[in-house]
Amino acid sequence: MSAGLAYDLAHLIGGGVLLASFLLLYQRRMSALAGVLAAQGALVALAALWQGLVRGEAHLFATAAIAFAAQGVLVPLLLQRVVARLGLDRAVETALPVGASLAAGVALVVLSVLVMLPATAGQAGALARVDMVLALSVLLLGVLMMATRRTAIPQVAGLIAVENGLLLGAVGIAGLPLLLELSIAALVLVLVLVGGVFALLMRARLDSLDVTLLGRHRGEGG
Repeated sequence: MSAGLAYDLAHLIGGGVLLASFLLLYQRRMSALAGVLAAQGALVALAALWQGLVRGEAHLFATAAIAFAAQGVLVPLLLQRVVARLGLDRAVETALPVGASLAAGVALVVLSVLVMLPATAGQAGALARVDMVLALSVLLLGVLMMATRRTAIPQVAGLIAVENGLLLGAVGIAGLPLLLELSIAALVLVLVLVGGVFALLMRARLDSLDVTLLGRHRGEGG
């Protein structure tokens, strides 16, 4: 396999993960979030599989299988069940218009390029450097989604996207221990479960998933 083909396909997969993050920012319906997260998780698993083939690191095959099962199947199904249980098939409430969120996302990608490429100059190969740019971009877009969504479920989806960015960066670094990659995948499952319980409790006690209402119950709102 030529180095150019390996380079191009790795970036194509990473670009797909990044595109899924923009689709999460664009989504206007709660019910669509799980499907986009499933696609993003499957692409992260594919990235791990491809890196394993290119670098000949067998542990990445296990990482790919676990990432697909957790990020591509189990986590989206859990989120979808929470949405169905709470009857949340409605528009996503945002603190910023969708267009402004997408523009901010593009700015964060540019920031990732400006920060990561100089920081990794001379310390990693060209493939790893671009992988780190893509991973940081996905992570920052996940943080942006958490910051610009007003309800708990989209914020949980943003948190999962952050973890996908971490996992994408982890599989892009040669020689990274399998234990760390598995720890990231396990952390995702725990966070989703906690997020689901949090959403159920909010709905039961406040009859809403708008997190801005929490300030009133702390005595910080009007």
